[in-house]
Amino acid sequence: MSFHILDKQRETEIAIRGVHKLTATERRERDVTVGFYIDPTHRNVDEAQIMGSVERKANRNPTSVPLFGVLLVVLLLTAIFLFEVDNLATQTKTIIGYNLKPTPWHEFPAKKFNNETKIARASKIIQCSYLSCGMRSGNDRFSFTGKSDRCPSFFRWIHHDLEPWSESRISYDHLMEVKKFASFRVVIVGGKLYAEYYYDCVQSRAMFTIWGFLQLLKRYPDRIPDVDMMFDCMDKPIIERNESVKPVPIFRYCTTPNHYDIPFPDWSFWGWPEINIAPWKEEFQSIKEGSQRQSWRKKYPYAYWKGNPDVVSPIREALLQCNDTMQWGALIMRQNWTQEALDGFKQSKLSTQCNHRYKIYAEGYAWSVSLKYILSCGCVPLIINPKYDDFFSRGLFPKKNYLPISPENICPSIKTAVEWGNAHPDQAEAIGKSVQDFMESLNIDRIYDYMYHLIVEYAKLLDFKPVRPISALEECVDSLYCFADQNQTKFLARSATLPSETPPCRLPGQANRQIDRMIEEKKKKIVDSNQLLM
Repeated sequence: MSFHILDKQRETEIAIRGVHKLTATERRERDVTVGFYIDPTHRNVDEAQIMGSVERKANRNPTSVPLFGVLLVVLLLTAIFLFEVDNLATQTKTIIGYNLKPTPWHEFPAKKFNNETKIARASKIIQCSYLSCGMRSGNDRFSFTGKSDRCPSFFRWIHHDLEPWSESRISYDHLMEVKKFASFRVVIVGGKLYAEYYYDCVQSRAMFTIWGFLQLLKRYPDRIPDVDMMFDCMDKPIIERNESVKPVPIFRYCTTPNHYDIPFPDWSFWGWPEINIAPWKEEFQSIKEGSQRQSWRKKYPYAYWKGNPDVVSPIREALLQCNDTMQWGALIMRQNWTQEALDGFKQSKLSTQCNHRYKIYAEGYAWSVSLKYILSCGCVPLIINPKYDDFFSRGLFPKKNYLPISPENICPSIKTAVEWGNAHPDQAEAIGKSVQDFMESLNIDRIYDYMYHLIVEYAKLLDFKPVRPISALEECVDSLYCFADQNQTKFLARSATLPSETPPCRLPGQANRQIDRMIEEKKKKIVDSNQLLM
């Protein structure tokens, strides 16, 4: 094959004249220059092979440009996707406190998640918040095989707590007004639970409270009405009862006679992993067994308290001055939870703290979750006249289930109670036995029944149809397991329930006037420490 090389001047000339004005010779020269010309006298060359090679060369450059473009588009889309994922993750408020600030009305150190990378955190938030519950339907209705019992008498308080809205009913505006005092919102629609988070809760309170709701849905499938509730997870009631305050409904773990806040079973009934307290069914049984290792008369004949005094609590500060078994008949001990956690909670087992005839209950910053564990010991509870009530403690009566201690005269009042109990062992032991039986009747079945009746009666008062809020996330068993750490997962599993074979207990009728009289009666029975106890 022969090639004819054009010099620069010839090339320019041909280019200027244009393709259509070239002679046959000039076109041949052009083709040779670009490699398209084949000498017809050269017979040993496979023309098809050459033309194929030329075609491949001609097609190579055009395909390389789109490939680069596709790669660029893929990279751009990936960057946009990652940006949107990160943006969604940083805006999603979660049950364990991601993107939430502590409650401003009860401040505590904000949670830190320093052990996670940004990518790992975003991945966890997206997976747990948006991909865990999927399309699963609500729990199917389960047929009851047994008969229901009558509920304990303190269930009557459900009507009393809801009385402020018995005539006006509860509007959507009521909920929006009380929203500023809520940590989170629970909406149940069609057997599914949706949560909207506003502020973070201490430790894992939010997780185990929501878990309690989910277990209720599982225990009584397809029987929980659609409902919309505002909930605060801290220890002090907020909505005061007075003529200048409009009653608005908010649920929390405690209340007082002077507040509208509606008491609800606290998170620790399903476990308190941070201080290694088991779910209620296990913990009560463990405490009861521990209390039976010694008969009441063989226990130490003085009062015992162990707890954290380093909270804003004048009562606990005053109680520290009573630590003298000879002068005041009391042993007062500090509980260092930080050190206990490091030691594996070996010295803080509640089942080993029932070795004294009397146990003291003292409120902390506000309401304290410790009451139910003190009452379970079979000892005589010495309750320093409390300001706050949880849902069951309103069923207790002074001198029948506990001995009242004057908050103005703590040490002398404790001394008087201990001396009276030691002088009247039969009566004192009967008080301890009575309150332990009361707590045994408050089994996990009754906890779910109280939740059931409270929600049912509350739902009857709503004057609007609950719907899923736009920003609410569905919570289910899988989403909580997804967020839970290894220790929390164990507690969730230990407190899981099954569908009940019997219907909820039968709710007593409304007795609000009777309850009002009972409140006044209890006040009269709480005597000053200088008076006779019996």
